[in-house]
Amino acid sequence: MKSEIREHILENMKKVNKKTLSIIALSIISFGLVSCKKENKEMQGTETVITDSTAVEAPVMADSTAAPVAGEAAAPVSNQPSTSIALSESNFDFGKIKKGDKVEHVYEVTNTGKNPLVISEVKPGCGCTAPDFTKEPILPGKKGKITLHFDSTNFDGNVQKFADVYANVEKAPIKLTFTANIQP
Repeated sequence: MKSEIREHILENMKKVNKKTLSIIALSIISFGLVSCKKENKEMQGTETVITDSTAVEAPVMADSTAAPVAGEAAAPVSNQPSTSIALSESNFDFGKIKKGDKVEHVYEVTNTGKNPLVISEVKPGCGCTAPDFTKEPILPGKKGKITLHFDSTNFDGNVQKFADVYANVEKAPIKLTFTANIQP
Protein backbone atom coordinates (compact mmCIF):
# COMPACT_ATOMS: atom_id res chain seq x y z
CA MET A 1 0.00 0.00 0.00
CA LYS A 2 2.80 2.44 0.88
CA SER A 3 4.61 1.74 -2.41
CA GLU A 4 1.40 2.46 -4.36
CA ILE A 5 1.02 5.77 -2.57
CA ARG A 6 4.67 6.61 -3.27
CA GLU A 7 4.25 5.81 -6.97
CA HIS A 8 1.10 7.92 -7.14
CA ILE A 9 2.86 10.84 -5.47
CA LEU A 10 5.88 10.52 -7.78
CA GLU A 11 3.63 10.46 -10.87
CA ASN A 12 1.81 13.59 -9.70
CA MET A 13 5.14 15.36 -9.00
CA LYS A 14 6.35 14.55 -12.54
CA LYS A 15 3.14 16.00 -13.98
CA VAL A 16 3.49 19.13 -11.85
CA ASN A 17 7.16 19.54 -12.89
CA LYS A 18 6.26 19.20 -16.59
CA LYS A 19 3.47 21.76 -16.19
CA THR A 20 5.73 24.12 -14.29
CA LEU A 21 8.48 23.88 -16.90
CA SER A 22 5.96 24.43 -19.68
CA ILE A 23 4.57 27.52 -17.94
CA ILE A 24 8.08 28.92 -17.37
CA ALA A 25 9.07 28.32 -21.02
CA LEU A 26 5.88 29.95 -22.32
CA SER A 27 6.39 32.89 -19.96
CA ILE A 28 9.91 33.48 -21.25
CA ILE A 29 8.79 33.28 -24.88
CA SER A 30 5.83 35.57 -24.22
CA PHE A 31 8.03 38.09 -22.46
CA GLY A 32 10.33 38.24 -25.49
CA LEU A 33 7.41 38.85 -27.84
CA VAL A 34 5.77 41.40 -25.56
CA SER A 35 9.01 43.34 -25.08
CA CYS A 36 9.34 43.75 -28.86
CA LYS A 37 5.70 44.81 -29.14
CA LYS A 38 6.05 47.15 -26.15
CA GLU A 39 9.09 48.76 -27.78
CA ASN A 40 7.04 49.14 -30.97
CA LYS A 41 4.16 50.87 -29.10
CA GLU A 42 6.59 53.20 -27.31
CA MET A 43 8.23 54.13 -30.59
CA GLN A 44 4.83 54.87 -32.16
CA GLY A 45 4.15 57.43 -29.44
CA THR A 46 7.33 59.37 -30.13
CA GLU A 47 7.98 61.86 -32.86
CA THR A 48 9.90 60.29 -35.72
CA VAL A 49 11.94 62.15 -38.30
CA ILE A 50 12.03 60.24 -41.58
CA THR A 51 14.37 61.23 -44.33
CA ASP A 52 13.24 61.24 -47.94
CA SER A 53 14.57 57.96 -49.34
CA THR A 54 14.74 59.45 -52.84
CA ALA A 55 17.04 62.28 -51.81
CA VAL A 56 20.76 62.02 -52.38
CA GLU A 57 22.39 61.60 -49.02
CA ALA A 58 25.77 62.96 -48.08
CA PRO A 59 28.03 60.57 -46.19
CA VAL A 60 27.59 60.64 -42.44
CA MET A 61 30.92 61.15 -40.69
CA ALA A 62 31.60 59.78 -37.23
CA ASP A 63 33.71 62.06 -35.09
CA SER A 64 34.55 62.60 -31.46
CA THR A 65 32.91 66.00 -30.93
CA ALA A 66 29.57 64.76 -29.60
CA ALA A 67 29.24 63.75 -25.98
CA PRO A 68 28.05 60.22 -25.24
CA VAL A 69 24.39 59.90 -24.34
CA ALA A 70 23.68 58.94 -20.74
CA GLY A 71 22.54 55.34 -20.39
CA GLU A 72 24.35 54.08 -23.50
CA ALA A 73 26.49 51.02 -22.99
CA ALA A 74 30.21 51.59 -23.12
CA ALA A 75 31.89 50.44 -26.29
CA PRO A 76 33.80 47.20 -26.02
CA VAL A 77 37.44 47.96 -25.34
CA SER A 78 39.45 47.78 -28.54
CA ASN A 79 43.21 47.39 -28.68
CA GLN A 80 43.11 48.60 -32.31
CA PRO A 81 44.30 52.14 -33.12
CA SER A 82 41.43 54.52 -33.82
CA THR A 83 40.34 55.44 -37.31
CA SER A 84 37.37 57.27 -38.85
CA ILE A 85 34.37 56.06 -40.79
CA ALA A 86 31.87 57.38 -43.33
CA LEU A 87 28.45 55.81 -43.78
CA SER A 88 26.50 55.86 -47.03
CA GLU A 89 23.51 56.52 -44.75
CA SER A 90 22.70 56.09 -41.09
CA ASN A 91 18.96 55.52 -41.47
CA PHE A 92 16.75 53.79 -44.01
CA ASP A 93 13.00 53.69 -44.67
CA PHE A 94 11.59 50.37 -45.90
CA GLY A 95 8.29 52.13 -46.60
CA LYS A 96 5.17 49.94 -46.56
CA ILE A 97 5.79 46.26 -46.01
CA LYS A 98 3.39 43.40 -45.36
CA LYS A 99 3.12 42.01 -41.82
CA GLY A 100 5.30 38.91 -41.63
CA ASP A 101 7.73 40.08 -44.33
CA LYS A 102 11.41 39.58 -43.63
CA VAL A 103 13.40 42.43 -45.15
CA GLU A 104 17.00 43.55 -45.07
CA HIS A 105 19.06 46.63 -45.85
CA VAL A 106 22.79 46.99 -46.46
CA TYR A 107 24.58 50.01 -44.98
CA GLU A 108 27.88 50.70 -46.70
CA VAL A 109 30.80 51.87 -44.55
CA THR A 110 34.03 53.45 -45.80
CA ASN A 111 37.21 53.62 -43.78
CA THR A 112 38.22 57.29 -44.11
CA GLY A 113 41.06 57.06 -41.58
CA LYS A 114 44.67 55.97 -41.68
CA ASN A 115 44.34 52.73 -39.70
CA PRO A 116 42.38 49.55 -40.50
CA LEU A 117 38.71 49.74 -39.43
CA VAL A 118 37.61 46.81 -37.26
CA ILE A 119 33.90 46.34 -36.59
CA SER A 120 33.87 44.33 -33.38
CA GLU A 121 30.13 44.05 -32.81
CA VAL A 122 26.73 45.13 -34.12
CA LYS A 123 24.07 45.07 -31.38
CA PRO A 124 20.42 45.36 -32.49
CA GLY A 125 17.97 47.01 -30.10
CA CYS A 126 15.43 44.19 -30.45
CA GLY A 127 15.32 40.45 -31.17
CA CYS A 128 13.40 41.17 -34.37
CA THR A 129 16.58 42.54 -35.97
CA ALA A 130 19.61 40.41 -36.86
CA PRO A 131 22.94 41.85 -38.06
CA ASP A 132 25.60 40.67 -40.51
CA PHE A 133 28.76 42.69 -41.02
CA THR A 134 32.24 42.66 -42.51
CA LYS A 135 34.36 40.73 -40.01
CA GLU A 136 37.77 41.35 -41.62
CA PRO A 137 39.63 44.62 -41.01
CA ILE A 138 38.64 47.26 -43.60
CA LEU A 139 41.77 48.94 -44.92
CA PRO A 140 41.96 52.75 -45.29
CA GLY A 141 39.94 53.90 -48.31
CA LYS A 142 38.15 50.55 -48.61
CA LYS A 143 34.49 49.71 -48.02
CA GLY A 144 32.65 47.22 -45.83
CA LYS A 145 29.02 46.33 -45.22
CA ILE A 146 26.59 46.10 -42.35
CA THR A 147 23.33 44.32 -43.15
CA LEU A 148 20.31 44.54 -40.85
CA HIS A 149 17.65 41.83 -41.28
CA PHE A 150 14.18 42.72 -39.90
CA ASP A 151 11.31 40.30 -39.19
CA SER A 152 8.00 42.23 -39.16
CA THR A 153 5.89 39.33 -37.85
CA ASN A 154 5.13 40.87 -34.43
CA PHE A 155 4.49 44.46 -35.51
CA ASP A 156 1.71 46.68 -36.86
CA GLY A 157 1.86 50.23 -38.17
CA ASN A 158 4.92 52.49 -38.05
CA VAL A 159 8.04 51.10 -36.39
CA GLN A 160 11.53 52.45 -35.86
CA LYS A 161 14.40 50.12 -34.95
CA PHE A 162 18.13 50.54 -34.41
CA ALA A 163 21.43 48.74 -34.07
CA ASP A 164 24.59 50.00 -32.39
CA VAL A 165 27.85 49.48 -34.27
CA TYR A 166 30.99 49.06 -32.18
CA ALA A 167 34.25 49.71 -33.98
CA ASN A 168 37.65 51.27 -33.40
CA VAL A 169 36.38 54.82 -33.92
CA GLU A 170 36.42 57.55 -31.31
CA LYS A 171 32.65 57.99 -31.20
CA ALA A 172 31.32 54.48 -30.66
CA PRO A 173 28.74 53.10 -30.82
CA ILE A 174 27.46 54.39 -34.13
CA LYS A 175 23.67 54.13 -34.33
CA LEU A 176 22.03 52.77 -37.49
CA THR A 177 18.26 53.13 -37.70
CA PHE A 178 15.47 52.02 -39.98
CA THR A 179 11.74 52.59 -40.20
CA ALA A 180 8.91 50.63 -41.75
CA ASN A 181 5.14 50.90 -42.05
CA ILE A 182 3.76 47.41 -41.37
CA GLN A 183 0.55 46.70 -43.28
CA PRO A 184 -1.89 43.87 -42.37
